[in-house]
Amino acid sequence: MSGTSAALQPPADAVRPVRHPDAPAPGEPLGAHYGQCFGCGGEQPHGLHLEARAGEGVSITAEFTVQPAHQGAPGLAHGGVLATALDETLGSLNWLLRTIAVTGRLETDFVRPVPVGTVLHLQAEVTAVAGRKIYCTATGRLDGPGGPVAVRADALFIEVKVDHFVDHGRPEEIRAAMEDPDQVRRARAFEVNP
Repeated sequence: MSGTSAALQPPADAVRPVRHPDAPAPGEPLGAHYGQCFGCGGEQPHGLHLEARAGEGVSITAEFTVQPAHQGAPGLAHGGVLATALDETLGSLNWLLRTIAVTGRLETDFVRPVPVGTVLHLQAEVTAVAGRKIYCTATGRLDGPGGPVAVRADALFIEVKVDHFVDHGRPEEIRAAMEDPDQVRRARAFEVNP
């Protein structure tokens, strides 16, 4: 990505990311981390309903279809929606590390317009880890995984404890997520965003 700020450059002592041994296998769908999530949740009528799959190493692929509710200019995806799609995709990488992390910084380049009805093909990977800092990058392409780049982003995620969400979230939603009998969904509920 061009023009990435110094805050998104891994320090000299950063290490290569290591996929957790219990991470989903390449090709396995990751599913929604929380039903009410605007990015991936199925309970959001106007959400992105982004679908992500584990990739090789510490990478994922994802797709979402731009709906009329996602437009900014007539017939085109809103830039904030595209940034959300990148953020959601990047945040899902943390499931491959099996860590809870929140977005610390997200820098986005908008390269081409994305028309309503388009399936945006996203790819993301963790590039480095330094202590609690997780550095990653993503691209969104038109017309298939090898199509022209429409959007791209670099991000810094910060590892946190579940207490971060307990202390700052609405108690009724935190309680519902913690009481979910599906251990995978419960573990993933506290996955992305501050």
